[in-house]
Amino acid sequence: MTTTDAPLAETHRRRRFTPRSILLNVALLIGLAASIGPLLWMVVSSVKPEGEIRQFPPTLLPEQFTWSNYTDLFASLNFPRYFVNSVVVALLVTVGSVLFSAMVGYALAKLDFPGRRALFALVMGTLMVPGMVTFVPLFVLVANLDLINTYAALILPFLAAPFGVFLMRQFMLDIPDELLDAARVDGAGEFRTFFAVVLPQTRPALATLGILTFLGSWNNFLWPLVAVQNADLYTLPVALALYSTGQNTVQYGLLVAGATVIVLPILIVFLVLQRHIVQGIATTGLK
Repeated sequence: MTTTDAPLAETHRRRRFTPRSILLNVALLIGLAASIGPLLWMVVSSVKPEGEIRQFPPTLLPEQFTWSNYTDLFASLNFPRYFVNSVVVALLVTVGSVLFSAMVGYALAKLDFPGRRALFALVMGTLMVPGMVTFVPLFVLVANLDLINTYAALILPFLAAPFGVFLMRQFMLDIPDELLDAARVDGAGEFRTFFAVVLPQTRPALATLGILTFLGSWNNFLWPLVAVQNADLYTLPVALALYSTGQNTVQYGLLVAGATVIVLPILIVFLVLQRHIVQGIATTGLK
């Protein structure tokens, strides 16, 4: 290190350990612990015996390591059936919601037709309505259509989401109109322009909306609990809650093991698509 570099290094060290930076790092560590702490506790508890999970004060690491919670989980539940139900419902809801949200977002962003602004205002207005307000009317509608206890009851109500329409419209506003005009001059119709030109430009937004929709559908508990009474159509959250609780006791070992298994697909999807997700959220947030 030269004589001129030494003062610079000393100044850099002082800047790194200012009171403000220390408080910021402490706040970030607290936030990190609050974010991943419950997840780590769930994973660690899934390999503890039932008595150790209920123990107070809780142990940080398992004193007695056991896989019995997982073996009991797969032995007591028709796990493959419920897993397939969750995968089918989550994938169909994700594909349908992404496709229809992108189509509506494209129409609101790039097509000129009477009432476009009013339609977008209506979509924005629906974002302000809490989901629980529409829960009972939605159930009555599905019941009147005789869809209770069907896959359609789990999928159809979630194929179009106002947030998805808003997200896709905001992203598509930045696509140059000249690009679409060039495609139309070359003879492409609206569907070909949408699928061949617009969709490839919106991959980050599609990935963001896809994982958010998949996450919401995968974790959805209340609607499948109400719309389905046939055990063969249960999704994993419903099956886990119903089978792991008795009349007077709760099997915490079974619950944390099942929750750990349920979280795994979501983590895999996030790890695969995280670059597109971060890019999509950052780009949309700058608009």
